[in-house]
Amino acid sequence: MPKSKVPKTDTNYRAISKDKSATRETLDQFQLTDLANLTAAGHYNPGASSDFHLYFVGKDNVHEIIVYLLSRCRKSLYLNMFGYDDAELNSIIMDKCKDPNMEVFITLDSSQSGTKTEKALLELDAKEDLKAMNTKFVIGKSSTGQITHTKGFVADAKVGAEGSTNWSKSGQGVGTPGTKGYVAQNNTQTAFINPDAVMSFQNELAYEHEAARTRPGVIVEGQGTRKAAKKSKKVATKKPGARRASAKKTGSPV
Repeated sequence: MPKSKVPKTDTNYRAISKDKSATRETLDQFQLTDLANLTAAGHYNPGASSDFHLYFVGKDNVHEIIVYLLSRCRKSLYLNMFGYDDAELNSIIMDKCKDPNMEVFITLDSSQSGTKTEKALLELDAKEDLKAMNTKFVIGKSSTGQITHTKGFVADAKVGAEGSTNWSKSGQGVGTPGTKGYVAQNNTQTAFINPDAVMSFQNELAYEHEAARTRPGVIVEGQGTRKAAKKSKKVATKKPGARRASAKKTGSPV
């Protein structure tokens, strides 16, 4: 079986950040065909959907697809990411967080925040005064206390992206197949621009963010410190019935 070739592109963040005119590119006129050159074939098949496309890690250049969308985001970013281990994507997002003209909601899973790579990124993020910007950054769990396993985002209320892809080297298949050190998990990544689907996903990301923020034991990033919610152990050890009663009093999701 012939080896898949991940297409290369000159639109990565490191390149466009050096070009002031390129950094002004936005998603205002974005169409899914803008990502066609990042597929293994370099184009979409005839009859491909104009508002939804599915990409494959190890074949398509999923990392650069994510870079393309995030780097052009200018108004708002709603993000929930389970595996957050990519320094380049983190750098792009930090730029967005420090942009006073952007609204940013970031939700990360608390069970992943102790890994070596992610911990280093989160410690770097914690040094930024995010609350001084229009940024909300939370590390927590789902509304029922499980992992927050969503892996996607909505950029500028214009384009959504979601799939099984974690933001790690093997998760995205960074590099070129067949070269030394290349590894790629079996993962999928979607991009979609259907207005109803985009807004539905954005609303869900907002809900997941609030659910994580209001649960016991949440970590909220901001002002250069991490603030753990008080009484987390006490509430967590309550019986389910008692927890529901407590939630009704505080308005927290269960």
